[in-house]
Order: sequence, then C-alpha cells, then structure tokens
Amino acid sequence: MRLAPLLLLLLATACTTTAPDREFDAAVNAAEWKTNLEAWRTRADKGLRADNGWLTLAGRFVMKPGANTFGTGAANDIVFPKGLGPERMGTITIANKVVTMKLEPGVTMRRGTTELTQAVLGTDVAKRDWVTMGRLAMHVIEREGRYVLRLADNESEVRKGFQGRVWYDADPGYRVEAKYVPYPPGRKVTIINVLDEASDEPAPGYVEFELGGQTHRLDAVGEDEGLFFVLRDATAGDTTYRPGRFLYVQKKPEPGKPFELDLNRIYNPPCAFSEFTTCPLPPKQNILKVRVEAGEKYPPRRAG
Repeated sequence: MRLAPLLLLLLATACTTTAPDREFDAAVNAAEWKTNLEAWRTRADKGLRADNGWLTLAGRFVMKPGANTFGTGAANDIVFPKGLGPERMGTITIANKVVTMKLEPGVTMRRGTTELTQAVLGTDVAKRDWVTMGRLAMHVIEREGRYVLRLADNESEVRKGFQGRVWYDADPGYRVEAKYVPYPPGRKVTIINVLDEASDEPAPGYVEFELGGQTHRLDAVGEDEGLFFVLRDATAGDTTYRPGRFLYVQKKPEPGKPFELDLNRIYNPPCAFSEFTTCPLPPKQNILKVRVEAGEKYPPRRAG
C-alpha cells in the first residue's frame, strides 16, 4: 500500500484542503478563523457526497492476471450487486501491465460522452479512468503490481442515507502553536493498513506541540509539498473513529519556526464511510494519550 495514491484521492475530493499555514498568532481574528473553518467543513461534506465519491462505492475487487469476467451473474469472476448491469457485462484482461476491457455484444459503456464496446483502461490514481453505465461507474487502480477494480453505485443506499459529517464545535483552544522538525533525507516509517498490509513510507519530519499540559509529537508521512498525519487519540472508539483520523497541512512550515496547527481540521478517513476502501493506521508514535476533542466525530449522521 502506498500513501501517495490515497492522498491524491483525498485531495481530489476536497477533504484535506486547509487554509495556508501562518506564523502562530492566537489573536488572529476569531470570527474570520471560524468562518474559514466552517467553509472548509462544508467543502469536505460536499466532496464526500459527490458522484463516484466514497459514499457511492459498492465493490472492491482484486483481479487476477489474465481474463476476469464481470457482471451481476454468479458465474463471473467478478460479481457485481444485482441491479448494476446485465449478468455478463464483459471481460477485463490484465497482460504485460496493460488493462483491457472488452464488453459483451449489445453491451456499451461510456467514458465521458464517448460510447465504448472495448477500451484500454488507465490505472493512474491521479487521473481515474472512470467508465460508466447508467448509475454504475468503475475504474481500475494499480497498487504494487496488483490491479483493483473499484465499483461505484451513484444510487447506493449508503449515499442516499447519508445526512452529513458530525464535528466537534469549533474550539480555538485547539489552534496550537507547533514546530516542524525535518528528518534527514531518506527517513522511512512503517505504516500498516486495515488489511494488515505493511509499507515503508517516506517520513519528511515531525511536528511538536503542547496540549493538555504535555508535549506531543506526530510523524508526517508522504512526499508532497504538505504534511500528512495519520493519528489516534484518547477519544478513539468513544466519540471519534476508532482506527484513527487524518490531518493535512497544505504546505510544509519553515523548520523550527512556530506555526499554527489547527486540530479542528482533523477529519475521518474514507474507511469511516465505506467498507470498500483501504486506509492506513497510525504508527505507534502517532497514538496520543490525550483526548483531542476537536475535528470530526463518528459516526456520521444517517437516515433512520
């Protein structure tokens, strides 16, 4: 599992965008800060509800090399839920790192406005190559030599029943003064995901801050221009998502210079909303003993 593809997906759904960092100043206009925070939370909610978003996911299928038949019929290699297409839709073939889809006679799909009966499918997570049929959408991603078909149902019951993310009230006490300390180049940290798969991820550095009368550190992972944190605190399993939560700083702060780390922007990973995602778990050094009663709660609001 690599975190870079996941981070790209999160950025694409607008769930991690934060305000630009600034030098720490607790006196920054409180009304402006709260307005910006609420606007960010609204964007995060809207991104989650989008077509082909986390709420629409209806299947995750690891494909084998060679031919993989797919459709709603039980005889297929990949069996879609009933209502998402005919019994035999077609075949996806994986050979020589190329993914080719060929549909059955009379079956068509679309890529944008173009009608397809066969196509080479892209696997770049930064440019998800969605193909669609009515309410159904699907694309393929490649992860460390494995090819995964991700299926979306834009009329899923999960999406229909979703009534919004749940957040702690904005609390200026969780706008903490922090310091970024870079690691020497080449530092790695081992990350385990919810499937118990391990990967060594780049660790650009850590942030240090005080909360609850104690000093805390969080290791960042990833290699983009920002800082991505996978963390857990003492609210996990109580008022927040038990496996952990995420926090993203859009731009690396200047090393050693105080900056504002807003823990009100901690948010839930995709796994909090869909069983068809794989998410990283926090490394042990990112498990905080303090309660961080800020950011996103769990569970979200649902109908019924």
